[in-house]
Amino acid sequence: MGSTFGRLFRVSTFGESHGAAVGAVVDGCPAQLPLAVEDIQPELDRRRPGQSRIVTQRKEADQVAILSGVSDGLTLGTPIALVVYNADSRSKDYGEMQTKFRPSHADYAYQAKYGVREWRGGGRASARETVGRVAAGAIARKLLATVGVEILAWVERVYDVRADVDIDAVSRDDVEANIARCPDPAAADTMIERIDAARKAGDSLGGVVRAVARNPPVGLGDPVFDKLEADLARAMMSLPAAKGFESGSGFAGVDLKGSEHNDEFFRDDDGRVRTRTNRSGGIQGGISNGETIDIRVAFKPTATILRPQNTVDEQGQETTLSPRGRHDPCVLPRAVPIVEAMLALTLADHWLRQRAIANA
Repeated sequence: MGSTFGRLFRVSTFGESHGAAVGAVVDGCPAQLPLAVEDIQPELDRRRPGQSRIVTQRKEADQVAILSGVSDGLTLGTPIALVVYNADSRSKDYGEMQTKFRPSHADYAYQAKYGVREWRGGGRASARETVGRVAAGAIARKLLATVGVEILAWVERVYDVRADVDIDAVSRDDVEANIARCPDPAAADTMIERIDAARKAGDSLGGVVRAVARNPPVGLGDPVFDKLEADLARAMMSLPAAKGFESGSGFAGVDLKGSEHNDEFFRDDDGRVRTRTNRSGGIQGGISNGETIDIRVAFKPTATILRPQNTVDEQGQETTLSPRGRHDPCVLPRAVPIVEAMLALTLADHWLRQRAIANA
């Protein structure tokens, strides 16, 4: 099972949704990086369940503990173990799912592959696995901040509602100003209405998270199979419920001619080579060019919905499933810090790889 991400900045996540704990082990973080629980906890607070009426009502404090790799507030260069103990799992809500497969969930695929599955909460297929990613991502974010990189994501779309913002002007405060995590106040209000309506109907909605990395170093990414876009796509498509990835203009680029799409170069007042537009999304030839890295991730509607659905059981008999439990009617608001974490982890790994080349 692929539970490790990264080459030099390596993260292995562990734990099941209804197990004793979830967390991560970070290996490859440089020594002497200032690090404390206070650097990690705010990101977990943004990801945790029960934070508003439009997310799952599971009550978890998600308090992180650093078990190793840090002494006197500094990283040691040794593996950093991070753990969050589960406190509010209600396995009884999943009794019917012990023998029945949820439509569009991982239940059947896991059973077919391994011959066994963790039916309580979905095990490793649950979004609870991302606790470890977010905790590790907070460390990667702090490492990147030492070279001036800023990472930010927000909800750009929920169902048929789209935000209209200037991506260069969006701030963290703008994103956190409402429970939808959308920096367009008018769109956010409508998004919340849509999610509320879906929740009351026992249904779910999907959407798009947009993320940027501002002031990235030039030179991140390697030809041919280790392009930065390729690794970002792998990172984002590994997230629960992720179904699509775009970089820069993405699929919209097919509507343009080359003369319209190309990013022309110029030299700015500081002597730096820049581009006048950024349809490349900060990546050309699979390598960062110093412009803002701009990506989008599409998330499907939550698979577990609170209304009857046709399915089959473990014996292959057709049946009906009426799920219970506490599930996100829309994953988008809580996906924002998760997308940020995977963007940070990918860039931190590539930055260490580029630093190794530069120092060789």
